[in-house]
Amino acid sequence: MKKSQRVKKNEDFQKVFKKGKSVANRQFVVYSYRKEDQLEFRIGLSVGKKIGNAVTRNRIKRYIRQAFLEMKDELKNDRDYVIIARHQAAALDFHETKKSLQHVLRIAKAFKPKQV
Repeated sequence: MKKSQRVKKNEDFQKVFKKGKSVANRQFVVYSYRKEDQLEFRIGLSVGKKIGNAVTRNRIKRYIRQAFLEMKDELKNDRDYVIIARHQAAALDFHETKKSLQHVLRIAKAFKPKQV
């Protein structure tokens, strides 16, 4: 992921939390906030210390970034997403992580409409 595709500043995180919509499943909570003038989506990650040690937390973040990279053509570009990993996310491998993220993003209506 490019640096321009990441939510980094605290004020950006707070805006997504306050004005965005949230959906969740057992592994992830996703906040989605629509920004009209944005050309590509941005993601922010939050993996707390309760989930595991640094190795585990970094693995989860790598899996999430890779899953978003693989789904980038299907996602709406005018959004900021903040993904919060829950404790169950530590037990997932990459394919399960991607499947779980697809599930929660489908609930959030983050995917572009299918082209026929």
